[in-house]
Amino acid sequence: MGGDLSKRVHHIFVGGMPVADVSERDLLEAMASDIERLRLGELPQAVSVMDSNGQALSLYASDPNFRKAIDSADIIHADGQFIVWASRLGAAEPVSERTATTDFIHAAAAKAASSEFSFYLLGSTERVNARAVDKLRDSYPGLRIAGRRNGYFDEAEVDGIIEDINASGADVVWVGLGKPREQFFVETYKHRIDTAWIVTCGGCFNFLAGDYVRAPVWMQRWGLEWLHRMATGPGHLIGRYLYTIPHAIGLVIWNDILRIGRTTRENRPT
Repeated sequence: MGGDLSKRVHHIFVGGMPVADVSERDLLEAMASDIERLRLGELPQAVSVMDSNGQALSLYASDPNFRKAIDSADIIHADGQFIVWASRLGAAEPVSERTATTDFIHAAAAKAASSEFSFYLLGSTERVNARAVDKLRDSYPGLRIAGRRNGYFDEAEVDGIIEDINASGADVVWVGLGKPREQFFVETYKHRIDTAWIVTCGGCFNFLAGDYVRAPVWMQRWGLEWLHRMATGPGHLIGRYLYTIPHAIGLVIWNDILRIGRTTRENRPT
């Protein structure tokens, strides 16, 4: 089992990893509330928001450093439909709905455009990052992009990046460096970043830029978006999914489904 559940919102355990039982609306309300707290000087530290899917579940079980990073997050939301389904099979409580980051960034942008919140985009290539910013501005007139930076940097450049983020006055930083690098970055530096939220978002900028195409709605509903990404995305995804999906399924079976049977046997009268 993972770390404790002293999080920003209510979490449950799915496959051994904590996952927030929140809707997209819950996330938007929490984001707006924390931005208001930041502006009032009542937010002691940036709220870290990380995503949960089959790959994250697999890494959480196999990489102690990744597990530590995830456990440090204030909100770990169900980015993958797999997590929602898994919670319904054996978790103590089901996750109410999927909150895909590729959808949430649009909902957050719409909210930000009408509420004068600002974003900073960190990650991906220079071309993709710039294109993602342009797409957000075109789609959500009034949205303020306080700053942006591609994800190709080394440790010596981190101080300058943090200074740029803080000087920008951004309310929300989107970190698209890919797993597990983005989780490690947020865990290590969130205490130095003066924003309300820091959100890990994987390949979200590629979707915004139009380089990646979302799966058909029916595949999203059936939890097969990973299969679409494996077929249409970069070649390295094939090996990733061929390992992480079976591993994640095994973790859910062992930690949640078989746990019910073990608990039943343990509690059976002798």
